[in-house]
Amino acid sequence: MKVVLLGGGAGKRMFPITEDKFLLKFMGKTLLEHQIETAKKARLWQFVIIGNQGNIDRIEEVVKRVADIKFELAVQEEPRGIADALISAQDLIDGDVLVQSSNDVVETSAYTCLLESKSHDSAVSYLLSYKVNDYFPGGYLVVGKDGELRHIIEKPGRGNEPSNLVDILVHLHTNPRSLLRYAAGVQTNRDDVYERAIDAMAKDTGSIKVIPYAGSWDTIKYPWHILSLARRFLERSEGYVAPSARISEKATIEGKVIIMDGARVLENAVIKGPVYIGRRSVIGTGSLIRDYTHIGEKCVVGYTTEIKNSYVGDNCWFHKSYVGDSIISDGCSFGAGTVLSNFRFDEKNIKIKLGEELIDTKLDKLGAIMGRGCRTGVNVSVMPGVRIGPNSVVGPGVCLARDLGQDQFAQCEPNYHITDSRAVVAEERRPLCAG
Repeated sequence: MKVVLLGGGAGKRMFPITEDKFLLKFMGKTLLEHQIETAKKARLWQFVIIGNQGNIDRIEEVVKRVADIKFELAVQEEPRGIADALISAQDLIDGDVLVQSSNDVVETSAYTCLLESKSHDSAVSYLLSYKVNDYFPGGYLVVGKDGELRHIIEKPGRGNEPSNLVDILVHLHTNPRSLLRYAAGVQTNRDDVYERAIDAMAKDTGSIKVIPYAGSWDTIKYPWHILSLARRFLERSEGYVAPSARISEKATIEGKVIIMDGARVLENAVIKGPVYIGRRSVIGTGSLIRDYTHIGEKCVVGYTTEIKNSYVGDNCWFHKSYVGDSIISDGCSFGAGTVLSNFRFDEKNIKIKLGEELIDTKLDKLGAIMGRGCRTGVNVSVMPGVRIGPNSVVGPGVCLARDLGQDQFAQCEPNYHITDSRAVVAEERRPLCAG
């Protein structure tokens, strides 16, 4: 059986994070590598990976690092949805296939329960379902008394949910060619051709089974979901300190901490796990790293910096900074005194505007979300939930309270004047006259 991983879409909701979601690194490996390794534990070793023109070379580079698998690549020319992605790989998929979104992160049991159901049944397709208590922007399932699919409705909108069962995009199809024929007949202006094809096939055949799944499930729909995914990986990892890591005897290490090759922890630094420190990163004197922080490779966390519950990419630099509940992409640099605020005075949830929609993050603590290559000057403050676009600069002394786009420079207006220093000195030296 082949596993078809979908990676050709565009993450429209992820700004200012521009890296493809499945190529984000966690614990030193891309999300794509983690997903493949999870599938391998279910004895799945043949993969078809669908990318786009912009990421297919990177996908190939990543997948070549994974041992004991066979893989084939396909290119989706435009981000036209799941059905179009499968059509782009139709020459590579025949017989039983397991289709998975690259955004959905599940346990090995997700695969095994589908495989086990197929071994005891003769349905044409098997869909994984998950019970939710709040609205999720995905597909919802209506299920009959025998577990057969009645309807699948993509993104019905809050208050219009037909059930409390959402569709996890881990689907097993025994006849993918038939599914694609149904897709060819779908007429819609929405990005739901795949779901409508499944809905039509369910109506005609009555042979699509919905399989309940109660294991852990994480998905990246919005940038702040990166924090929960980092937490997931940290919770499932064992503490480890690489033999080549150098840790001062005066440093304090508590809890589950992973410190990778070549990393250094200097005197009086404190690390309270769960925490991950990537290869060749430096944790400077007097720094505090705590509470589910994930720091990538070749970072320098300078003197007295505190980082809490944050995701930090590779090659980032900090000095006398506070970073709370934030997402920092690769190559960012922080001037001394930079503070990323993470908590509102009214203690309400942080909301972020995406297009015309105001999204409740469900988080009462959320700091900045910064794209690649951003820089801050000295004594910068960034308010909760502010997004900073790639390659942008926040100048010295700025208190940034709203989003900054890509390649922009926020700076304070000058509020000082310049005079001749010699005149000032002369004025200071002039004796006071007696009255």
